[in-house]
Amino acid sequence: MKEQLLAWYRAHGRDLAWRKTTDPYAILVSEVMLQQTQVERVIPRWQAWLERWPSVESLAAASPAEVIIEWQGLGYNRRAVSLHRTAQHVAANGWPDDLSELPGVGPYTAAAIGNFAFGHDVLPVDTNVRRVQERTGERFDGSCAQALFDLGATICLARIPRCGDCPLAPNCPSRGRRYEPLRKQSKFEGSFRQRRAIALRAVAAGERATDGEALVSLERDGLVVVRDGTATLPS
Repeated sequence: MKEQLLAWYRAHGRDLAWRKTTDPYAILVSEVMLQQTQVERVIPRWQAWLERWPSVESLAAASPAEVIIEWQGLGYNRRAVSLHRTAQHVAANGWPDDLSELPGVGPYTAAAIGNFAFGHDVLPVDTNVRRVQERTGERFDGSCAQALFDLGATICLARIPRCGDCPLAPNCPSRGRRYEPLRKQSKFEGSFRQRRAIALRAVAAGERATDGEALVSLERDGLVVVRDGTATLPS
């Protein structure tokens, strides 16, 4: 199946800017942004981020407040704090052999950086990769990572896979199957996540945030500092 998959990818793979670099910092930024945000939204934000902070050293020298403000709109703002801490660690100590030692870097992100930046034969297994492997019964190597990302995102879909367009369909034991809808993420509108976002946006704009519960949560994540009842971004 590997040959069919890679041939399909050469013809149909998505043209994404972070696939054209082996800079571990640029790849780190893309992977952190992509964790909870759609590719289309990440593309311009990744480019803008690297224009502002083109190296791990430049990001490390930024203040947490600058990083949090730049992250606004990408959601799950704790990722910005983790990314900044990782940059500071790397700027001071270099890239470790075990990338999972970096702040906020788990097994998937470590595997992705190891593969795309350092050429390690390790497969980063996200939801799309796991789905393709489970349905085909195949275990692909690291050279198939980007192809598996794209196949899972565009063809081997969660509920109704497009088997007629899949290069692996002839030998796939799951061909033609349909799947139960996945449990949807809770709505953002009216959620505590939205309250946190509103409070953080107010603080970032220099306004007074009054949602005490949201501020306590934001402070716990290192996104704000509360003194004498007033919240500010960390300096």
